Amino acid sequence: MARSTFKVLFYLKRQAEQNGRTPIMGRITINGTISQFSCKLSISPKLWDTKANKATGKSVVAQRINEKLENIKTNIGKQYQRICDRDSYVTAEKVKNAWLGFGDGYQLLLQTFDEYLNEFEKNRVGKDRKASTLENYRKQYRRLAAFLQYEYKVEDIPFKELKREFIEKYVVYLSTVRGMLPGTLPNAIKKLKLMSYTAFKNGWIASDPFAGFRVAGKYRDRRFLSESELQAVMDVQVPNYKTAIVRDIFVFCCFTGLSYADVKKLSYDDIHTDERGDMWIIDNRAKTGTQFRVKLLPVARSLVEKYSRLRLPDHKVFPVKDCASMDMSLRHVARHAGLSFNPTMHVARHTFATTITLSQGVPLETVSKMLGHKHITTTQIYAKITNDKIGRDMDMLTEKIADKFRMDR
Repeated sequence: MARSTFKVLFYLKRQAEQNGRTPIMGRITINGTISQFSCKLSISPKLWDTKANKATGKSVVAQRINEKLENIKTNIGKQYQRICDRDSYVTAEKVKNAWLGFGDGYQLLLQTFDEYLNEFEKNRVGKDRKASTLENYRKQYRRLAAFLQYEYKVEDIPFKELKREFIEKYVVYLSTVRGMLPGTLPNAIKKLKLMSYTAFKNGWIASDPFAGFRVAGKYRDRRFLSESELQAVMDVQVPNYKTAIVRDIFVFCCFTGLSYADVKKLSYDDIHTDERGDMWIIDNRAKTGTQFRVKLLPVARSLVEKYSRLRLPDHKVFPVKDCASMDMSLRHVARHAGLSFNPTMHVARHTFATTITLSQGVPLETVSKMLGHKHITTTQIYAKITNDKIGRDMDMLTEKIADKFRMDR
């Protein structure tokens, strides 16, 4: 590898002067990266040579300090050389951690997280995961880094210091300082949990601090359209052609369960006709790569046939705009249809899960497959059984058992 620009210098932290003595700090600079540290030494400002970055004079105090500073510089240089010989890249923070003893066998949380993100970007983004997933993980990384600064005033922390108390404080930080809702907390700590397990699996820590730790998510009810609201959206006269397109795409998602990302990439290559003449969407979820298959109901099929006349590029089925524009157009649809709330594109997916399928008696397992969920528990969160469905089921039950049970008066 090319040689790096490497420098170590010392300076005084003058704002921290106490009783006539000032702490001596160090700074490592490598290829533009900078990392600072405390030398655990202090000196009278009168004995410090700012230009030479060392103690001045030939006094015993000055000589001892300079000897210690030179020893620090030499040891940092050795760590720098060792990393240069071993690794393909070197940073100031990496050298400082190695000098402090945070090197081999003393792995750091954020450093490991950063390496994980780099590997994820290199090996998975664009293959089986989207770039938006990587950005979500980076957001978790930034939250964790902010927490370390907020709670411990450090840039990183060794896994050996990762105790249960650390996790509990982090959850409190997310909910109070960051204002996160309970339902978002399990996902927010998911990668911290993975890093902790990685450290345990690799033998960097004796036990996993997450063992037995649970954060129960409290999920809000998912909004969806009732049968009458969905019919109102389908019947409404919208003000212009572009808004009508958005309405049609929304209705299509209500009858197929496709998310915005999935309907945007939907092409005629993903639509298959079986031997009975029924049309099916067979595709992989943009979010997770999980395969899903949905048989087109009459409304969805008619919309596919309607838009086939457009002959869009790449065999796309619908002219889908960006998600923000779609949601803005849906506000106009909602106003003209007399809805009491403004639906988003994801409300269509909830409507399919609840109003179109589960409320009509489609089994939860079938709905889960059509939505492309990896776990049926995800479907249970999305889907809410309506009072109408409960009422119809109880009416059927009433008919079945009407003559079976009698109570003497």
